Amino acid sequence: MSRERLVTTAPYPRTRARTRRGRVAQPAVAPDLSGYADVDPGWSRLIEVTDPGTGTAHTWHILDTHAADPDRPVVGTMLCVHGNPTWSYLWRRFLAEALPGWRVVAVDQLSMGWSERLDRSRTLPQRVADLGALTDRLRITGPVVTVGHDWGGIISLGWALQHRDQLAAVVLANTGLDLPVGAELPTLLRPARTPALLRATCVRTPTFVRTAAALSRPALPARVRAELARPYGSAARREAVGDFVADIPLEADHVSRPAFDAIAAGAGDLEVPALLLWGGRDPVFHDGFLDDLERRLPQADVHRYPRAAHLVTEDEPRTATDTWHWIQRHVATSAPQPATEPVPQPTPEAVTWTEDDLPWAALVRRADDPATAAAEVHNGVTSTVSFADLERRIADTAAGLQHFGLQPGDRVAMLVPPGIDLTVAVYACWRVGAVIVVADAGLGVRGMAHALRSAHPRFVIGIGKGLLAIRALGVPGRRIGVGSRTALARIGGWEADLRQIEEDGRGRTLPHRDPADTEGAVLFTSGATGPAKGVVYRQSQLKEQIAKVAGIMRVGPDDRLVAAFAPFALYGPAMGIGAVVPDMDVTAPGTLTAVALADAVRALDATVVFASPAALRNVVASSDALTAEQRALLHGVHTVLSAGAPVPAPLLREVQQLLPNAELHTPYGMTEVLPATDISLAEIESAGRGNGVCVGLPLPGVTLRVSPLDEQGRADGPLTDQVGVTGEICIAAAHRKDRYDRLWATEQAASRNPGYHRTGDVGHLDDHGRLWVEGRLLHVISTADGPVTPVRVEQRIEELPQVRSAAAVGVGPTGTQQVVAVVVPTGAAPSRQHVADPDLAAAVRAVSTVPLAAVLVLDALPVDIRHASKVDRTRLARWAGRLLAGERAGKV
Repeated sequence: MSRERLVTTAPYPRTRARTRRGRVAQPAVAPDLSGYADVDPGWSRLIEVTDPGTGTAHTWHILDTHAADPDRPVVGTMLCVHGNPTWSYLWRRFLAEALPGWRVVAVDQLSMGWSERLDRSRTLPQRVADLGALTDRLRITGPVVTVGHDWGGIISLGWALQHRDQLAAVVLANTGLDLPVGAELPTLLRPARTPALLRATCVRTPTFVRTAAALSRPALPARVRAELARPYGSAARREAVGDFVADIPLEADHVSRPAFDAIAAGAGDLEVPALLLWGGRDPVFHDGFLDDLERRLPQADVHRYPRAAHLVTEDEPRTATDTWHWIQRHVATSAPQPATEPVPQPTPEAVTWTEDDLPWAALVRRADDPATAAAEVHNGVTSTVSFADLERRIADTAAGLQHFGLQPGDRVAMLVPPGIDLTVAVYACWRVGAVIVVADAGLGVRGMAHALRSAHPRFVIGIGKGLLAIRALGVPGRRIGVGSRTALARIGGWEADLRQIEEDGRGRTLPHRDPADTEGAVLFTSGATGPAKGVVYRQSQLKEQIAKVAGIMRVGPDDRLVAAFAPFALYGPAMGIGAVVPDMDVTAPGTLTAVALADAVRALDATVVFASPAALRNVVASSDALTAEQRALLHGVHTVLSAGAPVPAPLLREVQQLLPNAELHTPYGMTEVLPATDISLAEIESAGRGNGVCVGLPLPGVTLRVSPLDEQGRADGPLTDQVGVTGEICIAAAHRKDRYDRLWATEQAASRNPGYHRTGDVGHLDDHGRLWVEGRLLHVISTADGPVTPVRVEQRIEELPQVRSAAAVGVGPTGTQQVVAVVVPTGAAPSRQHVADPDLAAAVRAVSTVPLAAVLVLDALPVDIRHASKVDRTRLARWAGRLLAGERAGKV
């Protein structure tokens, strides 16, 4: 028998429960939980329950919020079931944060935790029956929300299917039903399925117990690891740890297989609300199990915690808070919500779509046009494709992709630099009805891998080095290559070539699909304020976004676009105009030179430029290299857009000198809704000096409101358009995102005012209706005199000739924070102590709008990767705090 076969063969007889010689029953223990962190000893309870199969009484240990008064009336019960090898301690925060009137019961399964140790193993159907007997004994009648983790998730589903009349909702955390007969276990579990290793790792030694708590990164606190392992301090107390592994039913004749299949099949029939809590770094229950659960429970809300591993409730303590918020929304009676003005939003299903409503309708209308649709410049060589050829390539590639296996609704990750190949791939996927996943290369390899793992694409289209990188980092999906098929590309799993797929599609036609407002894209945020978030857009939202951008650009049929901002390189064809990508590294916006910009303008006789602030800054810095001819080319541009971060007016004035006939616009928005406002350089000059950065008036169809800040700097107030009130900026618009992808709690927080997206930015409206941005809500400084927004402080300091850039941060406890200015001098590099010299400090204090506790200096401020413009004030605040506390400050 091969070693692989041993891995997937049950090590014990499958026809009856196992009794091991020398294994004896042990009574339940009433543990002293007084020293346990976050546990109320009053929750601990022993209860005797009759075994439904044998009539024998067994004693369970449970944590019960109603232990002292089991007969107290309840509005609902949360039933928490742990997996292997944990115990009810896993759910302590769920008990501590229970909603008023709710009872929470967290069980220690028989032979686990502090419950009675039996003299034989328990199978899956027995454990489901055990749980039912316990809830009967506790006189739990419903409504019940089941919450299960690991193998406890399957057992809790088994209970749910047998108690549908009591069931109100199900919550599952890192568990799985995708275990067909003969399936291969995750790598960490395979050794434990061999008889000798199972006894060695699960029973005789605490290896398995300790490994479960060691998967977290960063590591769990030592006391938590110790408390998770405490009930399993001897081999006799670990017998059931091995039993659980042996009870994984991979074989058709396994005793638990019928029960497992019934639960897996029955899950799809549950019509109650469902919530999936998921640790994205789990090496046991990977994202494939999450995909399977989403298919079985299409009604489920999902929150995937990207930094959490298997013990998601430990790695992300907010899972308890998120779950109770979800229950309050879907099960419990919700508290009255603050009144807000209604924002009409069309329901996608209620709209009848035609071909003209599709985002690429303008491209189709030019299907016979020989004019250039897309171009790219690389190493001085310009490649082009006409509208007619682009349409043909897209149609052929779409047919080829479908023949390859791509289906409507499939997600396709794009790891192709902006240019013709990316344009063909994206529009071909849209023709099939697939959803493109775009994670900016500026996130870095690991950042991209995190983003793509969270989206879990079924296909990946990429260049060789991109495919190699994501394979090493565990990104799923069938690989389709672009470019040269090198040895590294083959190692990266290159399964097919995009050009070959295009050739295969010639002569094939796509089946007719009625136009519909389906999902079109998952676009990832920059990661400037935390892990990049996937933002889901429907086709209607993409179309409206494209229309808004075209309106700001004043685009007509004879215009051509230089797309120096990677996310928008795709939008030229959708606007029905030609677009060219300049010769630059799109992962580093600051690599765009003035010469490269001029060459791109020449390639298409371009009239419009879209570039990030960092790109424009380098264009100005490198403008001395321009020839007279190249300068003349830039005079033909009539509009320049720069988005992604605030653009200082001095920079815009310098850009204006290079492109004297261009109207310069800096629209405001974010990945979730872009653009929202617009302002030109002339309008910036007219607005003058103010508290923050003026980003202009809302675009047609856009509604702006703010949620006022309280004294602690929290944005809890009702939405208002009152002039001069500083608060979190909230935006309503038809092109607002559909939702965050697999981030239910984040979406609820950002959309808690119906119809609005809460941006995380703070600002105010002036008496002309213009919006002024004052910084990020996260960066508001909470002083004893009230909240201080950073931008107004920074703007005054940056007016000093001896200061190149500045950031204002808060140091100290919330409510008593001190304002610290960190500046980058225009002169020599700062000294080692990072404290500004007296003259500079005095000048900074003199212009500051608030008292400053300190003035520090650096040679550069930390900024985000994508835009190279957004200052990471959180990192700066931590650095400044260490420095001022006399600690080793280290790197920012």
